[in-house]
Amino acid sequence: MSAPLDWYFDFISPFAYLQWRRLRRDHADVALEPKPLLFAALLNHHGQLGPAEIPQKRRHTYRIALWQARELGIPLHFPPAHPFNPLPALRLCLAAPDRFEAIDAIFAHIWEYGRAADSVEALADVAHVLGINDLGAAIARDEVKRELQANGEEAIGLGVFGVPTLRVRDRLGNSELFWGNDATGLALAYARDPAVLDAEMRRVDDLPEAIRRRRPA
Repeated sequence: MSAPLDWYFDFISPFAYLQWRRLRRDHADVALEPKPLLFAALLNHHGQLGPAEIPQKRRHTYRIALWQARELGIPLHFPPAHPFNPLPALRLCLAAPDRFEAIDAIFAHIWEYGRAADSVEALADVAHVLGINDLGAAIARDEVKRELQANGEEAIGLGVFGVPTLRVRDRLGNSELFWGNDATGLALAYARDPAVLDAEMRRVDDLPEAIRRRRPA
């Protein structure tokens, strides 16, 4: 694979953690361009509730995340509370000298060791390991805030609706979006051979709607 895959993610998502660990462990040949963003901004744009905001879906989502982790052999322990405010972690990632090292460390802090990450105080140890002594000042920098916002705006412009999402480009410059840890295999297959999206997969792109549910006012 030549061109890097754009990877849109938020630390709030256990599935983003699983996909990151999976790609880093099992697909070292895959180059990633990480693009941290605020998942809540996507939900607001599309007028959706997050999976953790619907009680029965919340329970189901957490169980599926734990099941996938066990199937993949990846340690996963939920943080003390979820959902949580991911802004400090997202901005730490963007402020750190080495982005890949930061993503590894922040994901491990939250999802491997099950620790809080919703404040400067909760992330102080991670920041110190990453070479940042004044985390409050680092994540308050204008360029950090601008990059996070720009990533979200870019994602919305592309049609990204959830995290994690892989954007795969073909040799002609076209791109496809693949949402979720369970789409990892399809994304990598498409990256190797765009013909994997065959005629039937393309046909359903424009499948007519026979009925539309009335949207709540």
